[in-house]
Amino acid sequence: MFKGVIFDLDGTLVNSLEDLTSAINVVLKQHSFPTHSVAACQSFIGHGLRDLVVKSLPKEYQNEEWVNRCFNEMMVEYRVNCTVKTKMYDGISDLLDELTARGLKLAVFSNKADELTKKVVKEVMPKWNFEVVAGLKIEALKKPNPTVALEISEKTAIAVEDFIFVGDTDVDMITAKSAGMHPIGVVWGYRTKEELTASGAKFILETPLDLIKAL
Repeated sequence: MFKGVIFDLDGTLVNSLEDLTSAINVVLKQHSFPTHSVAACQSFIGHGLRDLVVKSLPKEYQNEEWVNRCFNEMMVEYRVNCTVKTKMYDGISDLLDELTARGLKLAVFSNKADELTKKVVKEVMPKWNFEVVAGLKIEALKKPNPTVALEISEKTAIAVEDFIFVGDTDVDMITAKSAGMHPIGVVWGYRTKEELTASGAKFILETPLDLIKAL
């Protein structure tokens, strides 16, 4: 039935939480702001790196000037160190092998900056062929805007209804529904099963290979 799978990146294919936390904390320390635990940063993730910066800053500094300054500083830090501790979740390599063997086309759509999305996929998952790897280029087009998902459908010549969209946040589920794709949530990422179900997940994966059952 399904011919293609679009994956979210952070919290779905790879665990990047430690590298993200480290990068934002380097910036916060430079300005003598309070730093955050990995658990706290986990709750900030899902709407792009700029949003992570906003939520990490003290409330009185959550203005355009400080957000821009700290975002640019974080990008410098993270660009260098975005794959130091980032790795695939257990079972992802087996899943990608199985999907490839079945002839499904694979793609990545992330709210992480486009250059960093491509770098992480290339360095952490070099073995597999992703037809499209798309990160954030234009703020207005970040998920849950379905525009990029629809572009992936066009580029791969696969109808939207033949795509599974796999992610770990409500943003991913809403994106999938808006694009007319099949939303599937994963519980090993940054949000709960309840949040994913409430936002429209048609199937919940406890482990990566559970996706084969959904096919």
